Amino acid sequence: MILLYANTTTFTTSDPKAFYPDVKVQQPLDQHQHDPPPPPPLIQDSKDRQELPPKRHEGLLHWEKAFDANNFSVDLNIKWRLCNGVIAVDYIPCLDNMKVIKALRTRRHMEHRERHCPKSISRCLLPLPKGYKVPVAWPKSRDMIWYNNVPHPKLVEYKKEQNWVVKSGEYLVFPGGGTQFKDGVNHYINFIQKTLPAIQWGKNIRVVLDAGCGVASFGGYLLDKNVITMSFAPKDEHEAQIQFALERGIPATLSVIGTQKLTFPDNGFDLIHCARCRVHWDADGGKPLFELNRILRPGGFFAWSATPVYRDDERDQKVWNAMVRVTKEMCWTVVAKTFDSSGIGLVIYQKPTSSSCYKKRKKNNPPICKSSDIKQISWYTKLSSCLIPLPVDGAARWPASWPNRLTSLPPSLSSESDAGDMFDKDTKHWSRIVSDIYMEAPINWSSVRNIMDMNAGYGGFAAALIDLPIWVMNVVPVNTPDTLTVIFDRGLIGIYHDWCESLNTYPRTYDLLHSSFFFKNFGQRCDIVDVVGEIDRILRPDGYVLVQDSMEAIRKLGSVLHSLHWSVTLYQNQFLVGRKSFWRPKP
Repeated sequence: MILLYANTTTFTTSDPKAFYPDVKVQQPLDQHQHDPPPPPPLIQDSKDRQELPPKRHEGLLHWEKAFDANNFSVDLNIKWRLCNGVIAVDYIPCLDNMKVIKALRTRRHMEHRERHCPKSISRCLLPLPKGYKVPVAWPKSRDMIWYNNVPHPKLVEYKKEQNWVVKSGEYLVFPGGGTQFKDGVNHYINFIQKTLPAIQWGKNIRVVLDAGCGVASFGGYLLDKNVITMSFAPKDEHEAQIQFALERGIPATLSVIGTQKLTFPDNGFDLIHCARCRVHWDADGGKPLFELNRILRPGGFFAWSATPVYRDDERDQKVWNAMVRVTKEMCWTVVAKTFDSSGIGLVIYQKPTSSSCYKKRKKNNPPICKSSDIKQISWYTKLSSCLIPLPVDGAARWPASWPNRLTSLPPSLSSESDAGDMFDKDTKHWSRIVSDIYMEAPINWSSVRNIMDMNAGYGGFAAALIDLPIWVMNVVPVNTPDTLTVIFDRGLIGIYHDWCESLNTYPRTYDLLHSSFFFKNFGQRCDIVDVVGEIDRILRPDGYVLVQDSMEAIRKLGSVLHSLHWSVTLYQNQFLVGRKSFWRPKP
């Protein structure tokens, strides 16, 4: 059956919703009225198959096989219940552990915004917000989202003069304003490049960090210039700003520069940005700036737009003088300082590429980090009081310009003789898997925007998806080889994480989670049921898990997903697609 209709909507530029006449008013989804029927049966195959599957069209029919919960399941005796409490809808276990937070001796360094994970994981499922709808699709979602999906009005009122976000009927609309974006975010982005032409968006500047990002409009609009931005802010400094960003389909994560290092690699970002981000950079002798120095690529830029740059009052000048002192000690150079037409000031620093400046300092303060200080990955690691040494020889070079850096050998790749061959084989492997298998999977790729790769390796899965209108958060588990710098060298983004704990993100913020042979040995460290419960927390209803794994792991995973009333399909005894339903346990 073919349904034809005419869209006769008329609109003007004064109505934000009118730009998108095909966005329909959608009725709220009631999870009790829409409980799905039992998942379709899943078919058992007797052996694990680890070889590459056949070419695309040979495998199409195999995806139609469904998971037989009776013949193929593992009895895990799982009983889910509905979470309760005031914050249950938006609960983040490691950031909402109020018992521990209330007992903290100090909050001076944002300790209350850092991770404090509960000792035991509660097997309850979060309720949906009242009136929750399937999210607005990208690219419309960059400018407007359903209010009922993120029903937090405080930021609308608090920032009403700064054009961050506006409530318009059933929608929250994002006009592209900000505290420092008085003439709009596009004007501000162009202002940065005009100030320093060495900053070439989407060429040498591909991977950006936006500290204290607000609703992430800066990163959202940089996407138009082939720039991928990791936007971050602490939970509840401004209500739900990161939740807004992820609902919009813009990369973002909950984080804070407190007492611990950010979960990013050394020498990762091409540019770091702060527009009134409320970080005291000179605190504790400059530790927050030392942290930026750690994650900024040699020769990378720090763009800072804040009142100390352009105001003369005593308080701002005191901060400015402290910044001058600390940046000089780090051998950062001021490469530009100016004002735009609205009076907003901007200063751009550049990190050195040579250690010669370090050697010329009269005092070795801050000192250069010892090798023992830089071997640890940044996971529950305290902020440093030292500067990481600069790479030597060719390791200090920038990656190739975008998009060539995606497939070029990353500068940080191991110097072992076979490392380059392994990288090339990995890239080709994922290109084939994605084109021949994943694109034929029972997944509505047009509904997918936010993706998380749970064990990203070199980032080959994300690289193979680069031509789709999606973005991938590449996760490098803390118990696997550290490949995160390689991922950043390729022009992709990611974080470290321990999947035995909860992730720093709001519920319902990803459309698809992917893993490759991740669950096979997972039971040695923690319970697969708890991990799937976390997947259910961060995945949107109607979202997907896409897994390649051993048959034993797929049996366990399929059984847990079946207990959640998800639909599950298989292919070639090593690929599984699960789709989350709107089912929730009854209170």
